[in-house]
Amino acid sequence: MDTTVAPCNDFYQYANGGWLKNNPIPAAFSRWSSFNELADFNTTALRGLLETAANDKNAQKGSNQQKIGDFYYTGMDSAGIEAAGLKSLASEFARIDGIKDTKDLAVVLSYYHQLAMDPAFNVFVGQDDKNSTMMIANAYQGGLGLPDRDYYTKTDEKSKTIRSAYEKYIAKLLTLSGMDEKSSVKAASAIMGIETQLAKASMTRVEQRDPNAVYHKMTVEELEKTAPNFMWKTYFEGLGLSAMKDLNVAQPNFFKELSGMIQSVSIADWKSYLRFHVLNYAARYMNSDFVNASFEFHGKTLTGQKEMQPRWKRVSNVTDQSLGDALGQVYVEKYFPPASKKKALTMVNNVKEAFRDRLMKLNWMSDSTRQKALAKLNTFVVKIGYPDKWKDYSTLEIDRQSYLGNVMRAQQFEFKRLLAQVGQPVDRNRWGMTPPTVNAYYNTGMNEIVFPAGILQYPFFNPDADDAFNYGSMGAVIGHEITHGFDDQGSQYDAEGNLKNWWSQEDRKQFESRADRVVKQFDGFLAIDSMHVNGKLTLGENIADLGGLSIAYDAMIKAQNGKTPAKIGGFTAEQRFFLAWAQIWRTNTRDERLRLMINTDPHSPGKFRVNGPLENMPEFYKAFGCKEGDGMVKTDSSRAQIW
Repeated sequence: MDTTVAPCNDFYQYANGGWLKNNPIPAAFSRWSSFNELADFNTTALRGLLETAANDKNAQKGSNQQKIGDFYYTGMDSAGIEAAGLKSLASEFARIDGIKDTKDLAVVLSYYHQLAMDPAFNVFVGQDDKNSTMMIANAYQGGLGLPDRDYYTKTDEKSKTIRSAYEKYIAKLLTLSGMDEKSSVKAASAIMGIETQLAKASMTRVEQRDPNAVYHKMTVEELEKTAPNFMWKTYFEGLGLSAMKDLNVAQPNFFKELSGMIQSVSIADWKSYLRFHVLNYAARYMNSDFVNASFEFHGKTLTGQKEMQPRWKRVSNVTDQSLGDALGQVYVEKYFPPASKKKALTMVNNVKEAFRDRLMKLNWMSDSTRQKALAKLNTFVVKIGYPDKWKDYSTLEIDRQSYLGNVMRAQQFEFKRLLAQVGQPVDRNRWGMTPPTVNAYYNTGMNEIVFPAGILQYPFFNPDADDAFNYGSMGAVIGHEITHGFDDQGSQYDAEGNLKNWWSQEDRKQFESRADRVVKQFDGFLAIDSMHVNGKLTLGENIADLGGLSIAYDAMIKAQNGKTPAKIGGFTAEQRFFLAWAQIWRTNTRDERLRLMINTDPHSPGKFRVNGPLENMPEFYKAFGCKEGDGMVKTDSSRAQIW
C-alpha cells in the first residue's frame, strides 16, 4: 500500500503503491501483475508435470502421458532443433514454390489455415450468431503480421518506426531462410504492400464490436459473386467442406478487395508473402537464429521485453496451448481440490442472485424487457474448473522427432476437429480455455460463464479466506463475466444465445445513454504520452467491471446476513472488499506494451480498471469516507450506473 496517497484521490495507488514500487518488471516480461504472478506459478506447476511425463519410460504409446511428455521433450531438445536447422520447413518451401496459379494459391491457403495461420484472411468455426444451435464456418479479415490494421495506416512517428522495424524483420527471416539479401529486401517491400492493402480494407476494432456488422450469412455461390477471383470451391475442398452450403462472411468489403488482389498481386509476390508468414509462424519453434529474430521484433520492439523467457517456460506454455486437455487432467488432479470447486460454485450462485436482485430494482428498465433479462440470467450455464468431458487425442500423433512438427500436427488436429462440426449441432460441453489458464470468459452463443481452475487460486481465490477477500477478488471476476451477458455486445444476444433484439426501443435508448457515459469517462483517462484509453474499444470490459464489482459487493453484504464482521488489519469488511479488488489489477507495464494495449486491447489498463468503476460507486465513497471535492468522487449527474 501507499498510505501517503488519500484513498479517495487515487485508490489504485493507495492500495498498490508499495507493491508497484517493490515489484519491478522482470526482464523476461513486458508487464508484471497479479495475473502474471499466478500464471508464472501455474507454469512452474506445469513444468513439474511435464518433466515427469518426459522422463516416464513406461508411458504407453498413444497415451496422454506419452504425448505431453514427448511434446515437451522435443521443445526442450535445443541441440536437436539447432541441428535440424531449416530441414523441418523443407516441405513447406516446396509447397509454396510449387504454386503456379491462383488455383494452387487457394489449395495452399486452405492448408495453412488448418495450421492456425491466417495468410490473406482468416477462417474459423463457431456458433451461428442467429441460429445458436448450429455450428457454422466464418470467413474473417486477416493476413496481417502487425497487431492491428491501424499499425499500417497511422502516420505518427512511433507507428512509422514500428513499420520500418517490421519490414526489416520480414527481410531478416527471408534471408535466414536462404534468400539472398537483395531479394529479401525487395520481397519485404512487396509483402508490406500486400499487408497494407489488406489493412486498409479491414474494419477497425471498434467497428468489429458491433455483432450485426460482422454477420453476413451467404451461400458459397453468393461468396463467389462477392469475391469472384478467388477459387472458393477449390479452397473449401481443401478444407474438406465441399458439401458446405453457406457460411458467415464477416466483412464482405474486405473480401471484395482481396478478390482484386488475387489478380493484381503477382504469383511471385504471393509466394514471398506465404514464405514469410510460414517463417513468422514457425520461428518460435526453430533454431536460435529464428527464435532470436522473432523475439527482437515481437518481444523487444512491440512489447519492450528485455530478454526472452527461459526455454522451459516457453515450451510449457506451448504444450498447454497444444494439448490443453491432456495436460489439464493431470494439473487439476494436483492443484484443484473438490473444495475449491464447491466454494466457487456457491459464490457464482450468490453473485447471480445479487444480479437478479439488481434487475428487479432497475428503475430505467420496463417490466417487459426486465422479464426477458431475467429469462436470460436464468438460462446461464456455469462451468467451473475443467470440462466434464475431456478431448480425445487418440488420433493425434506426437513423437520425439520434431518440435515444429508436433506443433503443426497439434494445430491441424484441433482445426480439423472444429471443421468436422460445420453444419452440426453445437457441442455444449466444449471449453474455450485450458484448465491451467489464468482467465475466465462469457460466451454469448452458449450463454455461459466459464472459470478455469487456473484462476481459482490465490491471489484471486482462497476457499479458506473471508468473504470480503473472496468477493472483492474472485466474486468481482464472476460478476464481471455475468455482466458480459448484458454489456454492449452481450446484451444483443437473447436467452438462447441468438443475435436477436429483446429490448424495447426506449429501454435500449436508456441503456445506450448510460453506456455512453462510461465511454466518455474512460475516454478521459490519459494512459501514456498523449494516448488516452479508447472508451469505445474498451466499453464492454468497462461495463463488465462496473457491473461485476457492484453485484459482487451486494453478494458480500448478503453473505454477512446482517452481521458486521470484525475488522482485520484495521480495515472493515467493506474496505477490504475494495482493497481486494484493487490488488488483483496491480500492474507494472513497459511503455511499449502499454502503447500496444491502448491500440489493440479491449481491456483498460489496470489503474483505470480499479479507479474507473470506483468513481461511480457510492458504496466505495461510504467505505472510505470520501467527500465531494475528492479526486474520485463524481456528482450524481455525472456518475455512470447501468446494472
